[in-house]
Amino acid sequence: MRDRIGTGCLLLATALPGLLFAPVFGFAALVPSILAVLVLCGLVAELCLRVPSLRPWRPVLALLLGLLGIAEVELGSTTAGGIPTADTVRGLVSGVTGSWQLTLQSTWPALPDPQLMLFVPLAVLFAAVLGLELARWSLAALLPSLVVLGLSQAYVAVTGPTALLVALAYAGVAGTLLAVSRPRPAIPSGAARRGAAALLVLPTAFLGVAAAVAATVAVPVRADALSLHQNESVPLPPTRVVNPLDEVAARLRTPAVPVFGYTATARVDRWRVAVLDDFDGARWTSTAEYRRMGATVAPPPGLTARTDTRQADVTVEDGEDLPWVPSQAVPSAVTGVAPLIDERSGMLMVPGAKGPAAYHLSWREPEVNADDLAGAAIDPAALAGRGLGAAPPEIADLARAAVAGQPPSFRAALVLERYLSQHYQLATGAALPTGNGWQQLRTFLLETRRGTSEQFAASYVALARLLGIPARLAVGYRAPASVPGRPVVVRDGDVFAWPEVAVSGIGWVSLDPTGGAGGSGTASDGLAKATAQVRAELPPPQDLRVPPLKPEPGGAAPREEQPGTPFPYLAAVLVLFGLAVLVLAAVPVAKAIRSRRRRRATGQRAVVAAWWEATDLLRAHGVPFTEGMTVRDLAAAAGPFTEQSVVDGLRWLAHQVDTALWSGRVADDGTGVQAWASVRAIRGGLARLPWQRRLRALFDPRPLFPPAGPDGRWRRRVRLARPAITRLKALRPSRAVSR
Repeated sequence: MRDRIGTGCLLLATALPGLLFAPVFGFAALVPSILAVLVLCGLVAELCLRVPSLRPWRPVLALLLGLLGIAEVELGSTTAGGIPTADTVRGLVSGVTGSWQLTLQSTWPALPDPQLMLFVPLAVLFAAVLGLELARWSLAALLPSLVVLGLSQAYVAVTGPTALLVALAYAGVAGTLLAVSRPRPAIPSGAARRGAAALLVLPTAFLGVAAAVAATVAVPVRADALSLHQNESVPLPPTRVVNPLDEVAARLRTPAVPVFGYTATARVDRWRVAVLDDFDGARWTSTAEYRRMGATVAPPPGLTARTDTRQADVTVEDGEDLPWVPSQAVPSAVTGVAPLIDERSGMLMVPGAKGPAAYHLSWREPEVNADDLAGAAIDPAALAGRGLGAAPPEIADLARAAVAGQPPSFRAALVLERYLSQHYQLATGAALPTGNGWQQLRTFLLETRRGTSEQFAASYVALARLLGIPARLAVGYRAPASVPGRPVVVRDGDVFAWPEVAVSGIGWVSLDPTGGAGGSGTASDGLAKATAQVRAELPPPQDLRVPPLKPEPGGAAPREEQPGTPFPYLAAVLVLFGLAVLVLAAVPVAKAIRSRRRRRATGQRAVVAAWWEATDLLRAHGVPFTEGMTVRDLAAAAGPFTEQSVVDGLRWLAHQVDTALWSGRVADDGTGVQAWASVRAIRGGLARLPWQRRLRALFDPRPLFPPAGPDGRWRRRVRLARPAITRLKALRPSRAVSR
């Protein structure tokens, strides 16, 4: 029965880490395959218990049946009537070699596709087989499950109450396994042993708490847990793709050519194809990091505003050969195609796709009040490290003049948008300007003042970055006026490039410096409508004022906010480290101080002090001792634990104790000197023990407390520091030195 309970606990300890992949694939997707592994491995273990001749074949049987169970559950479509085929074998091999990496390259929760999740039941199977073979060593049997546990936390770490429940569950299962797999060792009776064990736990607990506090200080709680998912993206094959920004003028020359069609549940403002966020002065490029799109995509961390879900069925026309497909700023799900997604920009890419394609797109649209948007702050960290090239000096002067000294804010972003729309013209006709590098932008801003949305958008982003406003460039199509629920066709003439500004809590807000957004409020809703309302409420250029600083709470005079004093992380870590060192050093220091005080005693007190010093030394080195033992009893007990020199020293010390306490003579200082010589001989013998025992004895706190009596209760020793002779006489009948 104990073997069966141990096997069950071992399998549960292996399955629990596999279920911790639930944030990646979903709990329901993991249960069938992991349950199949548990059942089959349990059946094999039971069969080997009933038929001992099968015991040598247990790992082979468990592995084969486990693989068969995983194949039936996850790769059933590749089997022929339940019989594995070559495709099944290839699927299992890819589960070992590639599925773990494909999962890291996907958004989470990932699609419950065997191509992705197969490595989880395989890891559980291998851990279960190894654990069963190591079952005779219970601690070693838990190591494979701990490896799977570490793997699950490397993918996505559980935190908070979930982490506590998982830790308690695993500790309960592991504790049960340890309890049933080993006979309970004999433990000496008595509360003294239990109390001493508790004393050993206290420094460990303190150090554990100190380490936890130090880790919290070094890595603040607000920081995200490290994950292998953070730096893994899909490696794209090298392909030659035309920059969509460079095609704006060419598409405007063929305005009637259809590009794609859609039917949406709500009015749409625009469709994005590509987002360009890096500029070297000559070319605009994208720093996108693509992942395989999973079942759903979580909103970006910077989006905290309430959102509404929008949906549309999109059909890309025949002949479209760009790798990107129309998308929105915050897509949440796509069905019909398997695209790659850049979560920061919302770009969707289907590498190698040509011809017609149909898919269903769901996205999140921020629902923001116009007043909240007008007072929102920009997010300066949104484009940290992005380039701008070598801007001409006169362009920087133009940027400052365009916003009339406004500090970086969403209000200043709208002022810059209005400046471009009022002072520059949108080019029409056949001779359309092209180019978006500094050379072309300088010509547009300072000379011709005429361009397409390509020049408007590129100029806006460049000027905004010069002013400290985080902005990026998007290329796509303006949505024609439409009625929700009716098909809409988007053509080349709707091609459009626009800037986007990062706003705290809302994300990227699309603008239109060409002046074509004036009617956005009637053609769309959501964030575009709120932006149009804020734009309409801007004061005239001559009435623009630099907004004053907000007053302090309670009506205090406005003042600049001073940065708070940074928390001294390094100092806190050093203090905690120092406390830990003090805890470790306190025990040997206390022992040294007590030993020195004892050596100052004279006469009979010196002999008794030497006896106490010897008992404490031997207790620290693991020699069993109770208060009722005599010196010769301790010498007999020390024989199996120490060297002969220690036993000889105790016997000589017994002679000194007899002389001092039972001979009837008054002990002189020479008797005390000889007693302490015996202690030195005992120390010398203990110094030849293995270093592990000596190190453990050095930090053992039990000798700092009185030994236990025969009934298991602690006795209070008479303190040597009390000078009264009556206290010394009380020691004579004490069992601590009795014969």
